[in-house]
Order: sequence, then structure tokens, then C-alpha cells
Amino acid sequence: MANSMTDSVLDKITQQIVDDPRSGQSLLLFALLATLNVEKTGHMYMLSKLKEFTSENRQLAYGVIELMAQGKIGDDNWHKAYAKMEQAIRG
Repeated sequence: MANSMTDSVLDKITQQIVDDPRSGQSLLLFALLATLNVEKTGHMYMLSKLKEFTSENRQLAYGVIELMAQGKIGDDNWHKAYAKMEQAIRG
């Protein structure tokens, strides 16, 4: 995934969470990112949760999983986006 694709996935998720931090879809996406943000958890996420995503958000989740596979979790873009999402969730 090119860096612009990385930014795109994180930008789309961040915007959704900032726009509606209390929606079920935003909370599902944030839970996925929160799980991936803590490496020592082994990136454990219940894959059956993917069924709860809308089709569009499931594609974003797959993009985030690809970021993890490419070792891009924890880079500067990730931390900036995650901080913005966390702030929106926490209100």
C-alpha cells in the first residue's frame, strides 16, 4: 500500500470518528485500531466483529489490517490519526 493509501485509510476512519464518535460503526473501527495500537496484545481482534461493519467500513478495516501486515502501525501518521480519533471518542 502506498503511503498515500495509508493516509487515505487513516484519514477516512479519522473523519468518520470525528464526525460521529458515538456511532456503533465509529466505535467498532476505533476498537480495531485500539487493538492494533497495543502490539503486546498480539493484535487480537475477534474477526467475527467484521460482520458488524457496513461493507464500506469493512473495506477500511481490511485496509488497517494491511497497514499492520506492512508494519505501518505506530508510525508518525498512525500516532497523529490515532490521537485525533481517541480525542473524539473521549469527547
